[in-house]
Amino acid sequence: MPHKIGFVVVSSSGHEDGFSARELMIHAPTVSGWRSPRFCQFPQEIVLQMVERCRIRKLQLLAHQYMISSKIEFYISESLPEYFAPYQAERFRRLGYVSLCDNEKTGCKARELKSVYVDAVGQFLKLIFHQNHANKYNIYNQVALVAINIIGDPADFSDESNTASREKLIDHYLGHNSEDPALEGTYTRRSDYISPLDDLAFDMYQDPEVAQIIRKLDERKREAVQKERYDYAKKLKQAIADLQKVGERLGRYEVEKRCAVEKEDYDLAKEKKQQMEQYRAEVYEQLELHSLLDAELMRRPLDLPLRPLARSGSPRHQKPMPSLPQLEERGTENQFAEPFLQEKPSSYSLTISPQHSAVDQLLPATDPHPKINAESLPYDERPLPAIRKHHGEAVVEPEMSDADISDARRGGLSGEPEPLTEKALREASSAIDVLGETLVAGAYSKTWSYREDALLALYKKLMEMPVGTPKEDLKNTLRASIFLIRRAIKDIVTSVFQASLKLLKMMITQYIPKHKLSKLETAHCVERTIPVLLTRTGDSSARLRVTAANFIQEMALFKEVKSLQIIPSYLVQPLKTNSSVHLAMSQMGLLARLLKDLGTGSSGFTIDNVMKFSVSSLEHRVYEVRETAVRIILDMYRQHQASILEYLPPDDSNTRKNILYKTIFEGFAKIDGRPTDAEMRARRRAATEEAEKQKKEEIKALQGQLAALKDIQAEVQEKESDAVKPKNQDIQGGKAAPAEALGIPDEHYLDNLCIFCGERSESFTEEGLDLHYWKHCLMLTRCDHCKQVVEISSLTEHLLTECDKKDGFGKCYRCSEAVFKEELPRHIKNKECNPAKPEKMANRCPLCHENFSPGEEAWKAHLMGPAGCTMNLRKTHILQKAPALQPGKSSAVAASGPSGSKAGSKIPTPKGGLSKSSSRTHARR
Repeated sequence: MPHKIGFVVVSSSGHEDGFSARELMIHAPTVSGWRSPRFCQFPQEIVLQMVERCRIRKLQLLAHQYMISSKIEFYISESLPEYFAPYQAERFRRLGYVSLCDNEKTGCKARELKSVYVDAVGQFLKLIFHQNHANKYNIYNQVALVAINIIGDPADFSDESNTASREKLIDHYLGHNSEDPALEGTYTRRSDYISPLDDLAFDMYQDPEVAQIIRKLDERKREAVQKERYDYAKKLKQAIADLQKVGERLGRYEVEKRCAVEKEDYDLAKEKKQQMEQYRAEVYEQLELHSLLDAELMRRPLDLPLRPLARSGSPRHQKPMPSLPQLEERGTENQFAEPFLQEKPSSYSLTISPQHSAVDQLLPATDPHPKINAESLPYDERPLPAIRKHHGEAVVEPEMSDADISDARRGGLSGEPEPLTEKALREASSAIDVLGETLVAGAYSKTWSYREDALLALYKKLMEMPVGTPKEDLKNTLRASIFLIRRAIKDIVTSVFQASLKLLKMMITQYIPKHKLSKLETAHCVERTIPVLLTRTGDSSARLRVTAANFIQEMALFKEVKSLQIIPSYLVQPLKTNSSVHLAMSQMGLLARLLKDLGTGSSGFTIDNVMKFSVSSLEHRVYEVRETAVRIILDMYRQHQASILEYLPPDDSNTRKNILYKTIFEGFAKIDGRPTDAEMRARRRAATEEAEKQKKEEIKALQGQLAALKDIQAEVQEKESDAVKPKNQDIQGGKAAPAEALGIPDEHYLDNLCIFCGERSESFTEEGLDLHYWKHCLMLTRCDHCKQVVEISSLTEHLLTECDKKDGFGKCYRCSEAVFKEELPRHIKNKECNPAKPEKMANRCPLCHENFSPGEEAWKAHLMGPAGCTMNLRKTHILQKAPALQPGKSSAVAASGPSGSKAGSKIPTPKGGLSKSSSRTHARR
């Protein structure tokens, strides 16, 4: 079975003062590990020699928090030459490397534990550290290693292999499968099982002395399992689990003591030292009582340095270790106080033995039983439950019966609670007179189970009190019980807290009605306990907060309490500025829930006190509190409408600058059925858009009528011109020919001419051209998104750079066309578009998505020709009406039309119509 392999450091390429590589031979919470020299040359090397030739199974490295190497390489060798030459690379075989995290995510506040699984045989291991990760803390460019752990098997494992073969043979005849998933993780069934006690994390967070004890107990547990002493094995298992927590706590104390020494705070260091000794002695006595630990193992190696790593779980290869010397008596400087307040035990509990052992030498001679003050410690820092038994009791045997186990689960306590102190006697004198000192002592006990038992005994006593008991005795008993309940409500142990709530509920709902006590007694119960309960609603434990809040709500609805109207008056008290967040949130939540349950009629809640509290809570620093206050105000408005407005500022623009008041007033509007400001703005915007839409439609209809009239007028003029044309044709031709032959430009040449498509018509006045551009020109189109008229050749550029909706388009790198951004990823992924060619090689039509020959003239042929663009919706209708172009002017028209279209590609339209002067002015320029 793989186990921890001890090693020594043979050599290193260098180290910083105080951080030698030999530090790696020790695993403990306070070790500093190895550091390279400042501004060293890379790579750095360390050579380790294992205690024997072995097969390495696993390597563990604990990196420094900021002196981190970027890469660490591993080499292994069987042996070194007789002369010392650890840096001869040919002597080592490379295993591989690991990369370490730069630790930026944690802000260089955590250490990385890297585990590497290998399978290599040798006795010498070399580590090569490469360049460090740069960060603001590592100003000297160092690398460091806090600890290294080697886990493996001895290379000569003939005995183990024979044993494994025997076990496999037995399993074969018994019908067991060694690969059974149910047996995975059990060291008795897997030859490659690695114990958690050999893990590096165990040693680095455990007190070294406790770690050795845990390993010894683990060995005994395995022996007990082999001998089928399962009760004893169970007890050892629980003891190991408890000791791991103890060891971690002692490790923290040791680190805190070391930090205090470095800061020269010797008072704190002394306090930590005493705390460790007292805690350690307490736990060791508990272990001795159950015969879980020999006196020899409890001698503390305070006067010895930490030993190098050695295997404790492999008897075959374990070398005999000299026994530790007896401890000298410590001075009487240790100061002790009351025993620890016990925390709730787990399934197994340790108790303190009265018999003295070697650990007693740690204690002052004047006080054989240490008493430790637990009030100054947090609850989870206190040791395992323990009591002291009288001298003369028999020592507990290693085996535990079922009855013992059940007692242990109850807390391992069978004696009486400790006597009351002078302070407690004075404080609880009235309760002692009524309930007796034994019961009160239990309620005051440092042991949680005694406190719980005292409350349960009091519950039983109150339930069994006869009906004919004198009223005065009943009242005195009630008041004494409330005194103990107040104390128990403050208890940090959940079971004691819940027992106090159970007792309080019984007193209010059963004890008082049963004996027909007056409302004054009920009021006394509520008034004495509700402030403490409200305080518990601000507890750091969510479970206690919820339990306390639910009980307050339940108690407020008791018929005996509801009529007193006491609890609402506590809930509407203003929140304190220094109160905890949990307390404020719990109070607001309780108020909101009880308002729904009780209302504001004869319940203690009034419009005045609820609204004053809620409005003041709008200024609280916690968002959840403010949000709950808004919800309460809206709920109050649903019930009382106008009465609520008196407590709020006027609803004007200045008030609405505050987002909370804006939310409140808009909530009022929704409750009343009135539109909110946002809804009114949306309605006005919709009405404006509708009016503009209707206006555009009217303009469009009028333009259509105008076009129809112009068509009729054009037909009439054409007929008249046909009649006059034969007479004047010769004269016009004779005058025109010389002008054309001489190349003299006609100043009226562009009159009645569309500069885009080259069509000429007598109807092309300013209004006629606007209509032509708007509806008929084959070279133009209307943008569906901004309703402007643009050239088809520049439609893509318009959508990407000029359109009102340009932010919604993106350009496809394949087809170079404008595509909606929502559809662009799918468009690109599908690759269904026709790829565009370079501009010098071809034009790209945005209508039919086809490539055609380059040049300006090609656009006219593509958009106007019968074999051109099939997606130009204007072409079919217009070609039927368009007059034939004059042969002599077509080339000039073509040259002047598109060539001027680049600068005027967009034709603005007032209110959706066409500009009346833009096209002609552009053409003349």
